[in-house]
Amino acid sequence: MLNTIITLDQLIQALYETVVMVGISLLIGGLIGIVIGITLVVTRPGGLIPNTFIYHLMNPIVNIFRSLPFIILLVAIIPFTRMIVNTSIGTSAAIVPLTIFIAPYIGRLVENSLLEVNPGIMEAADSMGATPFQVIWYFMLPEAFGSLILTMTTATIGLIGATAMAGTVGGGGIGDLAISYGYQRFDTFTIIVTVAILVIVVQAIQSIGNVLARKARRD
Repeated sequence: MLNTIITLDQLIQALYETVVMVGISLLIGGLIGIVIGITLVVTRPGGLIPNTFIYHLMNPIVNIFRSLPFIILLVAIIPFTRMIVNTSIGTSAAIVPLTIFIAPYIGRLVENSLLEVNPGIMEAADSMGATPFQVIWYFMLPEAFGSLILTMTTATIGLIGATAMAGTVGGGGIGDLAISYGYQRFDTFTIIVTVAILVIVVQAIQSIGNVLARKARRD
């Protein structure tokens, strides 16, 4: 017979902590990532506002951060995390590396989505005398909206996986529960429950994202 250690309250608290970590880091990292993606698109050679210096500065920086596994980034920026939130343990501390992790990831995905926009639309906007801002806001972003929804869906799922890894250093959430109770206390039931919750959440987010993206593309 399985010896259940965790309680329903602990599960609810862990799920709440995961939602907080994903929500805040996705909001902040998403805004930063969108700016990064747009900047990479408009400053690249042949872009709306070509700028070799900015493009060749940002592009490798994005690549460097994207190449770092989250667990290594999490440990590497502990001094910076402690400086920002006064601690390196807990949910608030996990939000800092999660944001830094997801921002360049979203930036690259946004860049790819915007590059898929039909060049003819851009040429039409330019022929109407639209400013670079108007081209981005009224033509580029609306045209790529469906793809951007899938981008944010992918980023959200990636963040959920990262929050699970944050549990290895006491970051809180479902991952912390799985490690502290499931792995360290050899509680198989906890492992099964936490994995089931993560699978259900990820499947729900992916399904919602697919539906919203499909609707946006039809509109």
